[in-house]
Amino acid sequence: MFNATFVVKYFYIFLCFVYIMTVIGNVFLLVVIYLVRSLHTPKFMIVCNLAFTDLCGSTALIPKVLDTFLFDRRYIVYEACLSYMFFVSFFGSVQSWTLVTMAFDRFIAICFPLRYHSIVTKTFIVSMLLFVWIFLSGTIALMVGLIDRLSFCGSLVIQSFYCDHGVVCRLACNDRSLNSIVALGNVALLLVMPLILITVSYICISVALSRIASGEERLRALKTCTAHLILVALFFLPFLGTNAAVLFSSIHPNARIMNSTLTHTIPALLNPIVYSLKTEVVMNAFRKLCKRNRLMNKVTKR
Repeated sequence: MFNATFVVKYFYIFLCFVYIMTVIGNVFLLVVIYLVRSLHTPKFMIVCNLAFTDLCGSTALIPKVLDTFLFDRRYIVYEACLSYMFFVSFFGSVQSWTLVTMAFDRFIAICFPLRYHSIVTKTFIVSMLLFVWIFLSGTIALMVGLIDRLSFCGSLVIQSFYCDHGVVCRLACNDRSLNSIVALGNVALLLVMPLILITVSYICISVALSRIASGEERLRALKTCTAHLILVALFFLPFLGTNAAVLFSSIHPNARIMNSTLTHTIPALLNPIVYSLKTEVVMNAFRKLCKRNRLMNKVTKR
């Protein structure tokens, strides 16, 4: 007979493996970029930001999910729930806007190649990423802070794998219209707008590529975008698919929780793998690093 509890238990053991590999992959990418001076460029500053955000987002989410479901510790205090909600939402939104920053980098590189180094400077990228972190921390803090105005006089059972804002708001027994408006605004700002900006960037890139006479040059320019396009697909498609499934079909609660958990965790696992394998610069830098270490070891032995 099919044992659902058995499957769920092994799913969370698999999730533990996902978290370990996410940490290893993103730390590896951060270390390679830090050690290889040729990668100290604006483009790889954005990659660093994405790897760091993936690392923080997974750490904010997965350990608590494992503690809740694997060890059956299903109670959480109110303040910890709000803190959990803030960090999961914040790092998810930073990931989204980091992908927009990458799209901007590719847009300038292909549409304005002669002006790329004068526009996309280290100072500009640091300012852009710093603005993203400060602005998003404010918008997420507002959304989470407004939970305090709600009263909870009925059930306090959260039907989700973490303190999800929408699920928590639905437990309130007073007017939650302001919370709903702010939440919808945040969805538009953190998911819809980034997707629109990335789409517009690639429409402009496609137009620019169509004007290039040489097919070989066109292909070479397109190859510089493949890693980013895969990252965008990994981030946005699972979110869109999960939400569409919830809206248009009935899913077993365990299946919904497992599906949502993977939606939040798998992109952070695959991002460093995709960027390492699809970007020759990273692979060449890693090979140089290995050769340098071998030479140093030989010198030390002598």
